[in-house]
Amino acid sequence: MLIPIQITSKAEAEIKHIMQHKNIPAEYFLRVGVKGGGCGGMSYALGFDKPKPEDQQFEISGIPVLIEKKHYMFLMGMQIDFFEGEEARGFTFVNPDIPKRHDQ
Repeated sequence: MLIPIQITSKAEAEIKHIMQHKNIPAEYFLRVGVKGGGCGGMSYALGFDKPKPEDQQFEISGIPVLIEKKHYMFLMGMQIDFFEGEEARGFTFVNPDIPKRHDQ
């Protein structure tokens, strides 16, 4: 099956660091999903979890990844990145196929 997401090298390094240093059990996978809907739109979710029967399992850059089957189409083409700035740091979800808007 086609892997619907990409993980940048910055995000890969941070995920592997978390898995190694934050007491994540070895049998856990990185879970990528969506939540919400309605007026607020969708938000993306990352966490660590054990596989469930409704999950698709992938390996991306040595990271075991779970995506619930019903979330698959919403994640198609998404790229997970990691941003670290002076005031904020965290994971971001970007669709590189959608051009960035440049307001004038």
